[in-house]
Amino acid sequence: MAANPLISVVMPVYNALPFLDESISSILKQTLTDFEFVILDDASTDGSVERLREWSLRDVRIRLHESKKRLGVSGSSNEVVSKARSPIVARMDADDIAHPDRLKRQWKIIEGSPDVVLIGTLCNGIDASGREVRPRDRWRLVRRSPHIPFPHGSAMFRREVFDQIGGYDEDAAGGEDQDLFLRMATRGRVLTLPDILYSYRYHSSNATLFNGLRAVGANHSQNGEALAAFYMLGAMRLWAGNPPKLLEPMLKKKSWNWDLKTLMILVSATWGHISPSTLRVFLRSSIRVRDSVAGMRIKDGKPYEFRPG
Repeated sequence: MAANPLISVVMPVYNALPFLDESISSILKQTLTDFEFVILDDASTDGSVERLREWSLRDVRIRLHESKKRLGVSGSSNEVVSKARSPIVARMDADDIAHPDRLKRQWKIIEGSPDVVLIGTLCNGIDASGREVRPRDRWRLVRRSPHIPFPHGSAMFRREVFDQIGGYDEDAAGGEDQDLFLRMATRGRVLTLPDILYSYRYHSSNATLFNGLRAVGANHSQNGEALAAFYMLGAMRLWAGNPPKLLEPMLKKKSWNWDLKTLMILVSATWGHISPSTLRVFLRSSIRVRDSVAGMRIKDGKPYEFRPG
């Protein structure tokens, strides 16, 4: 392994055993091979660390670190980045899949553009078995939004900027990736590749699900924060193949401002309660239609700059 690799791929791991092999393999099979793969086990209890030790013996690019105490999502993310040796860092999540050209495509852009601090890629959604359940959505690049349009695990960023802004906020109750990326956007350009170079996995033990559960239970949340939490929780359950189970907690929450967005999520929660399968069919069809419309403007192979709405 080179002493100064082009890229440091970093991956925190906590109880990821059902999907760990596939995620690691997807990085080791990248067409760009000059990288180190820094993995931090965050005190897993499901056998993940034993499997990681096996992987570390198979490929010299893997540098395994083990935390003796649970650091949490943000804490483990900061710790694993601190172990990286390259000025360019690529995030990877332990339950997702990176497509073979992901690192090469992102590195070529960020390496040739000093003003780019962060680049991600659009994705499709897969379930626990690896079956595609949610298509790509280029509409995210057409509409203006306050949210970064790519998944956490698809990000590649400059380590210097990460350090300058203090990394992940370890006091954040959820949405630590969006918080980090938005702060990075104040220091330079943020780009998104519209190609499907990443597969995001929806499943019942995803960290996003538990963040959503915690946020939904916080009755003090502002209307916008609560809506985002309900949406995140319902989407994770629905695309994983389960009912969203949002109707009862939505009706119990007493602090809603009943605007159009709230009513739309309530309608979706009701539909998902009655027939989650038809809701999935409707949403898949809607996403495909709007993705096709967006495809008239958004072309594969060309990065698009994020501009917060």
